[in-house]
Amino acid sequence: MGLIATVSELEEAVAARDGDRTGRAFTAMMRVVQTATVAERVLAGPRLAALLALFPPTGPRPMLAMAVGFCVEHGADPAGCAEPILDSVRQDLYDALEFARRWTEACPAAGELPEPDEEIIDDALLARLGGDRHEAARLALAWCAIEQWQPPALAVLCRSTEVRRRHASALLPACRELASLERHDLKCLAYALAVLDDEPLVVLHRPTGAGFEVGIGGIGDNFQLHTLLAHVLIGDGHVPGTAPSAESVRLATDPEPAQGRTQTIATGTFELLTADGEPVWNEGLPDDIPVVEGRRLLVLDEPAYQRSWNADRFFPHLAGKAELIRVLSADETRSWFARTSSGGGTHQHA
Repeated sequence: MGLIATVSELEEAVAARDGDRTGRAFTAMMRVVQTATVAERVLAGPRLAALLALFPPTGPRPMLAMAVGFCVEHGADPAGCAEPILDSVRQDLYDALEFARRWTEACPAAGELPEPDEEIIDDALLARLGGDRHEAARLALAWCAIEQWQPPALAVLCRSTEVRRRHASALLPACRELASLERHDLKCLAYALAVLDDEPLVVLHRPTGAGFEVGIGGIGDNFQLHTLLAHVLIGDGHVPGTAPSAESVRLATDPEPAQGRTQTIATGTFELLTADGEPVWNEGLPDDIPVVEGRRLLVLDEPAYQRSWNADRFFPHLAGKAELIRVLSADETRSWFARTSSGGGTHQHA
């Protein structure tokens, strides 16, 4: 039986609320999707995504989402599959946070939150959470399974600007709150949710006193941002310095991801600073750059020491972009520099 027929059987089993039939169809689907054609995966992805809301929260929903993500990775429309996946992610993030709240309230002196391992789920744990037993089981499973939602979430987030615009900002606070409890590795999900798209960035180059407006999008971390700013500003002759290699730029921007890890090295050209003079770490995100009077404001200075890094981008399937929108006038540049801790560049343009 091919994938489409298997999906139809799963849909019918779910509609009939036949648990045994659903289990058999689900197992068959998970097997067949691995060997299906691209055309079958394109058709199956949205249909499987639509089943997520019909699966019980204590069932194998993350595994079903994994199958949807696999279809997206092989051609299915990310926008057509995203909403059921990300709605489920949002619910499990909130449920995991509620698990943490109840656990802590039930016995504040009991120490740290438990590791997210389904082996912890027993009668004593469910009793500790209180309330309805089925609800307690749902919260505990969310606590244990949330990391499993990262691959399917990344599949849709990294392949669609539309998906990120529609869903990311609503999910990011809960993701960061759960990650702050230090029991889950949600770095990739948090980074994907924090990606900026079509974001205007005011960039001040302190050594020359020049100012620019740069549009950025799809950038996974500040290593990638650093490379692209150097490409735009140095490569096009706006500020002095050594432009990044063509290969490091290609790795940052090419819609086709590199096949495996490369050995290409990028070299730091700037010191990235906030308006207050605090470092903007390469390991961080463009989203870390503070907003000053409605615009993210980044100051570039001479590097304090030589930095280099592997030029591969954080998200292989997410191509970054940075383009010069305009060079700021002398008056605009002076006005923006006045908002920084030093109050001006080294060589303010007349």
